[in-house]
Amino acid sequence: MNRKNEFWIGHRRLAACLVTAVYLGGTGAVIADVTMPSIFGDHMVLQQEAGLPVWGMADAGEQVTVTVGNKTGGTTAGADGKWRVTLTALPAGTAPVTMTVTGKNTLAFSDVLVGDVWVCSGQSNMEFNLSQAHNAHDEVPKAGDPQLRLFHVPKKSTIDPRNDVTAKWELCTPETAAAFTAVGYFFGRDLRSTLNRPIGLIETDWGASTAQAWTSLSGLKKDAELSQYVVMHEKMATDFPAAIAAYPALLSAYQADAAAWEKEVGAIYNPLLEAWKKDEAAAKIARQPVPRQPVPSRPKPIPPVDPNGNNKTPTTLFNGMVAPLIPYGIKGVIWYQGESNASSAGAIEYRILFGRMISDWREKWGEGDFPFLFVQLAGFGGNGPRDTWPFLRESQLKTLALPNTGMASAVDIGDPKNIHPQDKLDVGLRLALAAKHVAYGQQVIYSGPIFDSMKVEGSAIRVSFAQTGGGLSIGTAPWIPATVEPLPTDKLVGFTVAGADKNWLPAEAKIEGNSVIVSSLNVPQPVAVRYAWANAPQCNLYNKENLPASPFRTDDWLQITPQPSKPAVAPKATTKPTTSTAPAPGASSGGK
Repeated sequence: MNRKNEFWIGHRRLAACLVTAVYLGGTGAVIADVTMPSIFGDHMVLQQEAGLPVWGMADAGEQVTVTVGNKTGGTTAGADGKWRVTLTALPAGTAPVTMTVTGKNTLAFSDVLVGDVWVCSGQSNMEFNLSQAHNAHDEVPKAGDPQLRLFHVPKKSTIDPRNDVTAKWELCTPETAAAFTAVGYFFGRDLRSTLNRPIGLIETDWGASTAQAWTSLSGLKKDAELSQYVVMHEKMATDFPAAIAAYPALLSAYQADAAAWEKEVGAIYNPLLEAWKKDEAAAKIARQPVPRQPVPSRPKPIPPVDPNGNNKTPTTLFNGMVAPLIPYGIKGVIWYQGESNASSAGAIEYRILFGRMISDWREKWGEGDFPFLFVQLAGFGGNGPRDTWPFLRESQLKTLALPNTGMASAVDIGDPKNIHPQDKLDVGLRLALAAKHVAYGQQVIYSGPIFDSMKVEGSAIRVSFAQTGGGLSIGTAPWIPATVEPLPTDKLVGFTVAGADKNWLPAEAKIEGNSVIVSSLNVPQPVAVRYAWANAPQCNLYNKENLPASPFRTDDWLQITPQPSKPAVAPKATTKPTTSTAPAPGASSGGK
């Protein structure tokens, strides 16, 4: 650990001990209270039917006893004050229990449920809260469920792993659910209704974050192809002392500049911006040209770079938002991320990086190959020959090779003009279907069609599929934004075909059993097929359970030019706060 961080962490621990210390009369001896991270608290959900880790801090050598219901375990705090008890598996149940932890003091947590705990993580489409969903008006008022519990990890980027977060378990009410991940809520609600057991949801996400930010340093070191991220972290560690020393002055200068901007510019610009947002929304609904966005008279200042990194810096989100949760007992993870890794280099690298991240979490938690379920990216953006999102989706598809993984494709419910599609209900329901199969062993149709094989038959290609369920069909997205034209229901769309010249042309496609016959009069000798191979594809192949087919290609022609990743540059102090100009029209940050 960096010495500067080690000093401050030690300082905080010492302060906590002093605040809670009890002095024995006349001896001068200090007795420190047993303490525990905030993931343990009133209203928490404990993972059922598995060994249950419970941990915290106490005096070195202090005896600690943990009791939940009729389960009891004890241990002795180590020389560093750390202690951990693993209780034998708790039985399923919906009646609240109490957890007590006793050392030289006693902690008691009430209204504790025993059920299944799921971690909900990723970037802005996981962070997207229930109040923003297209059906929020109907869903938020009925979101109360005392058997569904929510824990929301605050955003925190740190150069070294943290031990705790500032958060607490809450009952699911309309107020708490409205500000919680919509995907996670709909996922948890569906499991609650079908499994009839308590569900705990831990939300830990950050818009525009990268997968490398959610992977530990030791995890990144296990793959040589990810060494650039290790180098970046090591440079951060080297620069950290100077950056942390300079940061307070930079932050103070930025705050003064921002306050002046709000007074001099924002007072005029902010009302104009809000009015434009309303006009923009109305224009989209009416399918009219969107008015030009107003521009401030001078750019709004941006804050100095936090020396601990940001939502894209390797390891920092794992350190700040995942490490403090480990080894809390969980059933599995749901994940919605990838937009920020969908550059030409990142989309190909993701098939290595994403799998490494999943394995890293499993290794750190020490629960074996727990279920890891993820969302295949929705459609977004313009389409062209240099599209990169199809390659990211392909990387996600390849990740299914890892054990106990499942994928919920959202390719059909995107919005070409909005990187945050509002239909989070169907994303949550599709993830819940995957959970019922992968995590709970139910024999349900949980996936849309997946490419299996192809065979050239004269001037056509027969494409065969797995996961066809009740059979292939032409389907319709469950929700379509007002700005998106509905697709035809009488013919398949989204297929292209190419000959040896690698020239891709639109193709006719028809369903025959569990196959699709693809052909084009302009390609008399076809050799390869692609489906939904675009950033925002028009595609309508489903199974009869109305789950969409995953995009695929039968070729191995790259067709994009991967650019080398940008040189690893660690955040560093600057002499003064910088300002930014408005982004170019149509520019995207990959999430909020």
